Amino acid sequence: MASTSPGRIWLMRMAFPALALVLLFFHLLPLDTLPSRWAPPDLLLALALAWSLRRPDFVPVLLLGATMLMADMLFQRPPGLFALLVVLGCEFLKSRVLPHPETAFAAEWLAVAMVISGIVVLNRAILAILAVAQAPLGLTLIQAVLTIAVYPLVVLFSQQLLGVRKLSPAEAEVLGSR
Repeated sequence: MASTSPGRIWLMRMAFPALALVLLFFHLLPLDTLPSRWAPPDLLLALALAWSLRRPDFVPVLLLGATMLMADMLFQRPPGLFALLVVLGCEFLKSRVLPHPETAFAAEWLAVAMVISGIVVLNRAILAILAVAQAPLGLTLIQAVLTIAVYPLVVLFSQQLLGVRKLSPAEAEVLGSR
């Protein structure tokens, strides 16, 4: 029950934006001045999805929305669009989460892949309807595929180093889950 203590929950709620700031810092570092032929994976999106599935209580909606809005501003994306899509995707996954640790990882990975694909398609469609300049389709697809591919590593990092594990049925009951 130690992982459901209020102190631990608030510590992890503060750890999420701190990790997001570290990821944003390293993403924005000007290490290469030449345009890249490939796009790196969106680690912040993968982290948000992993934490939302594994421990929904660590990533409340307002914290997630504020963190992703900050990322929108720093990456100079249209403010709020990607943040809204990520919040909707995470909330969709939170509503599907089962408090059983024996749920197959392949099913979780497939659900995350579908949500990432939906976020990418909706983001591009809305930007196209509004006639906003976008990155080439190839770069967007490379980033989506790499984000899906790196998701297991993000889950492994979160679980082994940060202790973000799935809720047990008893912990889920204490927190008020179904």
